[in-house]
Amino acid sequence: MAKERLSAAALEALRQFDSPTISNALEHFRVRDPTTGYASLELRCQFPELKPMVGYAVTCTADTTTAGDNRPMRLHPLFDIIQAAPKPVVLVVQYVGPDRLRSCLAGDILCTSLTKLGCVGLVTDMGNRDMSGIHHRAPEFQLFSPGWVVSHGYGAYLDYNLTVSVCGLTVRPGDLLHGDANGLLTVPANIVDIDDVLRQVAAVQVAEKEIFEFLLGPSYSYEGLKKRVGRD
Repeated sequence: MAKERLSAAALEALRQFDSPTISNALEHFRVRDPTTGYASLELRCQFPELKPMVGYAVTCTADTTTAGDNRPMRLHPLFDIIQAAPKPVVLVVQYVGPDRLRSCLAGDILCTSLTKLGCVGLVTDMGNRDMSGIHHRAPEFQLFSPGWVVSHGYGAYLDYNLTVSVCGLTVRPGDLLHGDANGLLTVPANIVDIDDVLRQVAAVQVAEKEIFEFLLGPSYSYEGLKKRVGRD
């Protein structure tokens, strides 16, 4: 869980940069192995035209494909948690039922309701539905999921405020998430100085600009390529 909450201005500053640039900047701090902290390619950004999503995780587990008559909905407790959580919220839901490929977590009603509670996005390894309805009624709401299905099944929300795993990404309650068309990552909790992060973002941009000027300019050479790109 994040040690400190960032100001609205700091969160907005993070939204100005794409997720790969944020990822490159975070590597500078060497607080985790570069093979960790991001979701697999199974998790797809469903509205890639939106600005990057930045927010604090509220977590839960859900099941929509178990048949029978003894299935709890338990949605209102989740609403209470989101309402009380630091904003902006990103709801992160791990599937725990028998048939994930037929699961359906959210449609346009739930996503529009989540926006009213201060939620800016949804991350899940489940399916969703009502793509056009979500985009029309909650146009700034982002959704990360593997894809879409046509029916909602039966939604049962099971456990709240626990560590979950979604498409290879471990998320704890309160984790800061950054995601866009390229994918989703967590911002490590022990990086709390946003100014340091933004300075490193600027350094990444300068370094990449210089590389592209070399690659696309008249000074390109094979030896220069080996010097600037890659390692032995």
